[in-house]
Amino acid sequence: MEKAFAKIANTVSGIVGQPGSFLLCTLIVVLWAASGPFFGFSDTWQLLVNTGTTIVTFLMVFIIQNTQNRDGAAIQAKLDELIRVSAGHNSFIGIEHLPISEVEEFRRRCEEAAKKYHEIPVER
Repeated sequence: MEKAFAKIANTVSGIVGQPGSFLLCTLIVVLWAASGPFFGFSDTWQLLVNTGTTIVTFLMVFIIQNTQNRDGAAIQAKLDELIRVSAGHNSFIGIEHLPISEVEEFRRRCEEAAKKYHEIPVER
């Protein structure tokens, strides 16, 4: 099920991320708005677009979240591998699982180290 959902999520996010999809959705909204006078701006006319957009938005939340989760995990794995094989500090591996206060402490230490690095005069 997980692989099937990932494949569907990739396909859907690839399609909806195209300019043509945006233009198609824009055209649908314009046609809906233009049809308002024909339907007398009725409650049913309004309900049609409200229901459609709500359903699409609801489903897209899951597609987007799945895509972001996989992208984030892939990037994190790549960064962890770079840290592991470099002269970096292995203590950074896995910090994404820590509470935000601990992650902020790592960030603060990195900023302090960067400031110290920039204070060293460069010899020419």
